[in-house]
Amino acid sequence: MGAAENTFKQKILSKKPGIITYGMTPPKASHAPEKVSEIAQKQVERLKNLDLDALILYDVQEEVDRVDHERPYPYLPTIDPAVYGDKYLRQVEVPKIIYRCVGNDTRAQFEDWVKTDENEDRFSVYVGASSSKQEVKLNLPEAYKLSKQLNNNLTFGGVVIPERHIKKNDEHIRVVEKTNSGCNFFITQATYNVEASKNLLSDLYYYYTNNGFEMVPILFNLAPCGTAKTLQFMKWLGISIPGWLENELKYSNDILDKSIQLSQKIFEELLDFGLEKGIPIGCSIESVSTSKLEIEASVQLVKDVKAILDKKLPSHESNITQSIM
Repeated sequence: MGAAENTFKQKILSKKPGIITYGMTPPKASHAPEKVSEIAQKQVERLKNLDLDALILYDVQEEVDRVDHERPYPYLPTIDPAVYGDKYLRQVEVPKIIYRCVGNDTRAQFEDWVKTDENEDRFSVYVGASSSKQEVKLNLPEAYKLSKQLNNNLTFGGVVIPERHIKKNDEHIRVVEKTNSGCNFFITQATYNVEASKNLLSDLYYYYTNNGFEMVPILFNLAPCGTAKTLQFMKWLGISIPGWLENELKYSNDILDKSIQLSQKIFEELLDFGLEKGIPIGCSIESVSTSKLEIEASVQLVKDVKAILDKKLPSHESNITQSIM
């Protein structure tokens, strides 16, 4: 493995702030190989010069049981993210974080997947059922346990939903339990609700400090919103968008530019809150839309966030990759 991979793992395990990743969904499984190669090449060109710690590849579920409303964009199966990363995105020379919907796997299937490339550093985020109605073959606690037993070189993380903390006030306990089960980092869904995020961070911080533990990195996800339909899709996905912020977007002359400005402010506020307490805050950026404008805006947002991190963090932390390579 190269220095970049080792550095990313080191940042996670040493609980460094300032980790930055980019996330995307693989192309549709129905595409011809030539079309997949064409899409991949465009993605490589966009990403190869970005200063990323890792690239996230999502494992998309249909999620029909999660909400009653019709999905704004049709669900279509996508290429397996591990296959797509290995076969098509080798030129993006950063570690790949593979999302894995473990409920789709039998125990035997999951064990085989975990044991693949046992001698190489691998990274994953395990995703559970999208709703209590969804039937699963394997649950998250079983997946965590098997990973720890079968592959020490597979560093895995979990999903955290700050907005869920508003309703149930127990998201910090979920994070603690997942950390105790082996999760070394967490990634949120798209962040537009600062208050929910700060409430969670505060409860989590005081729980950990009162019990003498260090918090693991939490990467807040940012996703530009360029159209009313993207806004509708975000709400369908369960992303919490406060009423005032939704108005700011809907009635803006340039909804995409406004969402970028708001995303920057949101991340900077969360980063400041985390730095003050020593919480290792990072950032994950994506485009939930396939619109070229929104994808390009998300790529620009990576550069904007990197500038914020360079300004806020000591040079030895934000530029650790350059110093080691």
